[in-house]
Parts: sequence; structure tokens; C-alpha cells
Amino acid sequence: MRTEKDNRLVEHYSPAWSEDSVRLILTPTNAARKTFFYLQEAGYFKTDEDYYTERRNLHSYLLIYTVSGRGLLKYQGESWELAAGSAVLIDCMDYHRYRCPPGEHWELLWIHFYGGSAKGYYEQIFSSGFTPFMPDQPFIFESALKRLVAVNQRKDRFTEAVSSSLIVSLLTELLFMRPDENAVYSDIPDYIKAVTRDIEQNFRNELTLDSLAEKYSVSKYHLSREFKKYTGTTVHESLITARISYAKELLCYSGKTVGEIACACGMSHVSHFIRQFEKREGLTPLAYRREWS
Repeated sequence: MRTEKDNRLVEHYSPAWSEDSVRLILTPTNAARKTFFYLQEAGYFKTDEDYYTERRNLHSYLLIYTVSGRGLLKYQGESWELAAGSAVLIDCMDYHRYRCPPGEHWELLWIHFYGGSAKGYYEQIFSSGFTPFMPDQPFIFESALKRLVAVNQRKDRFTEAVSSSLIVSLLTELLFMRPDENAVYSDIPDYIKAVTRDIEQNFRNELTLDSLAEKYSVSKYHLSREFKKYTGTTVHESLITARISYAKELLCYSGKTVGEIACACGMSHVSHFIRQFEKREGLTPLAYRREWS
């Protein structure tokens, strides 16, 4: 059982950075907290061998980009080297410790941020497991982080919106660099492409994971696993999404009843159709028709 003591913020660090280093401690407006990704701290450090930070239970995400030298990170029970040109994203609720190695230097740009869908981005980025990244175009990270520091040093009424936009761009770059991303875009098996087309073209019929697996001569467990790997979603969810999208079209542009639309979408049970529709849209089919027609 996790105790109250276990949930307390733990943070220790040694401020062994140069005089020309920058550390900004920021307080977001209420509007930013409700609307944007927002910065909590940001900075640029030139550190020596005495520098370290360790913490846990901080409601924040930390993005570090190594400009030169290298850092050492302990996170999720493993040790990682943060080489020059690398980027790493850390959930600060989990225990982590990073430092400059003995006898070396570590130059880094970094931001603490929160809000928006930060947790969702983090989970998507590391859906196949945690790892630091080596961007193909490191200047994108360096320039965006430098701009974040600069715009927050001279604030105006657009600073928080610009900061949020820059954070999203950095997270999106990390999303594209997921370990399995090259496979997703360059080596999709033909049968996965065929299943995807089948769903897009034949969702009105009685398609199931079992029937698709039989059609393409693979086990349903293999198809389920590989489809999720290459498309990021399940066969079932893809079918439901295609059917709901078509249902929305019929609700707006036809006079069919909800029961007729359910059948036209390949969902024979009207109550199931209504539940699935409301789960995804937050509205019943009839309420959606009233709002959008």
C-alpha cells in the first residue's frame, strides 16, 4: 500500500552550473492552466561534474536536450547516457536522477511543463517502452527550446499561447521518433494493408476479427497484435470508428431512422449502436442529428 509519505515530493540537487546559465521559474495564469500546455520552469545550463538532480512525485514533465558533453540518467530502473544531440522526456512523478559524469561537462536546454494532454502524449510516445531519442534534425529541438526560454524572458500577452504551440511541436516530433515508427511507415505487411482496406470498404458487412483472420490465413491473436503494432489501434476499434463516421453522415444527410442507420452501418443491435455512438461522441445519435443537421 502506498502511504502519504510515499506521495511526498522528493527533490535534491546541486546547483553546479555556470554564471551565464539561465533558470526561469514561471507561474502560469489560470487561463493557461485551463487551456494550454504551460511552462513551469525553463532554462539553459552549463554544468560541471558536481551537478545532479534527483526527484520523484512532482506533477510535471521534463524535456531535456543535450547541447554538448553528456549526462547520465537513472529512470524506470535503468541507466541511460544522454549524449550530445539527444532528447529525453521524463514523467517527474516517477523517481529519476540525472547528473554530469565525473571529469566532464554537460550543456543542456530543458523545460518543465504540464497541462493539456501531456500525459496522453507521454503514453503515446513511449507506448513501446521508454528510451531517449537522437533526433535526425537536432536543430529543431535546440531552436524550439531556445525560443521557449527567450519568449518567457520577455513576456507579452501571447507568450503562453506561443509557449504551448512550441511544446506541442516538440512533443509531436518525439511522437514521430517512436522506436516502432520507421516500421509503421516503411514496412507494413501486405495483409495488414489488405485488412485496413477491407475495413474501410466493407464495414457495413458482418466483419469480425475472426472472419478477417480466417480470410487472410493468420491466427486472430497474431492479427490483433500486428494490426495494433502497425496502425496504433485495434481491428475492433477501426471497425467501430468506420461505422460511427458513416452513421454521422447518414444522420446529417438522410432521413433514415436510428434503427435503419444502425443496420446500414453493419450494427444489427440498435441499443449497441447507440451505446457505441454516445461513448465516442458524447451525444446520442438523435442529439447529434439535432445539433449538426
